[in-house]
Amino acid sequence: MNIRTHLAVTCSALILCSCEEKQESVLNTEPPTLHVYMWADYVKPELVKQFEHENHCRVVIDTFDSNEAMFAKLKAGATGFDVALPSSYMVKVMKEQEMISQINRSMIPNLVQITSDVANRVHDKMMTHSVPYAVSHTVIAYRKDRLEKVDPTWSALLREDVKGRTTLLNDMRETLGSALKSLGHSINSRDEQHLQQARDVVIQWKKNSAKFDNEGYKTGIDSGEFSLVMGYSGDLFQVVEENDKVGIMVPKEGVTMSCDEFVILREGQNPFLAHQFINFLLDPKIAAENMQWMGYLCPNKGALELVARTFLDHPAIRLPDELKEKVEVIEDLGPDLAKFTKVWDEVKAAR
Repeated sequence: MNIRTHLAVTCSALILCSCEEKQESVLNTEPPTLHVYMWADYVKPELVKQFEHENHCRVVIDTFDSNEAMFAKLKAGATGFDVALPSSYMVKVMKEQEMISQINRSMIPNLVQITSDVANRVHDKMMTHSVPYAVSHTVIAYRKDRLEKVDPTWSALLREDVKGRTTLLNDMRETLGSALKSLGHSINSRDEQHLQQARDVVIQWKKNSAKFDNEGYKTGIDSGEFSLVMGYSGDLFQVVEENDKVGIMVPKEGVTMSCDEFVILREGQNPFLAHQFINFLLDPKIAAENMQWMGYLCPNKGALELVARTFLDHPAIRLPDELKEKVEVIEDLGPDLAKFTKVWDEVKAAR
């Protein structure tokens, strides 16, 4: 082999090797992954796929069933999450615990879509560390084919004809808050006598119910396993849309209101993608499609102009005018949270 042939073979081998290395490098390059920690059934799957396609990434969603469970898991050392969706009162706690990062507003131009009525009711009014996503109320769903008349009151949970066939939310603030409302007190009352009264009410509800539950009540009321359940308005919206035997009523004593908000976790690995995801879901067209799928009201000005009138008039979405003044947002109680925890433990221990 002459020297020219040798050089040509060597160069070809080097070029081939280089091409194989580049090809292998391309094949081994994984797309960035955004890890989201949120409530179940809280974003339309097709929209997640759209975001993945547009941003050349993967989205992995893990779910929790209460703010306290989410907070406990993160405080216990769970890592890898980029975005979470706590309720407003928990955002305050997470900020104080330095668990969340400041929002880069320039990366979320759709922040201008957030309605002022909701922004003014949450703790982080300037949206420095959180972004409102969806609003829900705690209401009651019932089987219209089994119960002839259901008065709009929390005392419906004590009806003899639903004994053993009703469920309560396994959520300390929601359930004790509803009991406080039934007594005419604030859901955020720190008064120990009020809390003891609420404890006794929930214990009576418990004796009449099958269990505390945050997930199964949806399929239970749909299938007829349960006749009456306490639940989140958006969850029950989905059930009512598919089953005309299920109705929704809003207790006249008043209900809790929760606003779940996006936060970017300090330990997250993809803050850029996290901002992109939030901005994507705040796009009016996306938000309108999403809220009509999940059944929760998004406080988004542009989206509210695009959704169907029938959606806005749905009993799970629109509260009666006479009840609007009786709606309260769950607040962070600081050290007084221990009072709630004490009576909730007593509720759970009661037989």
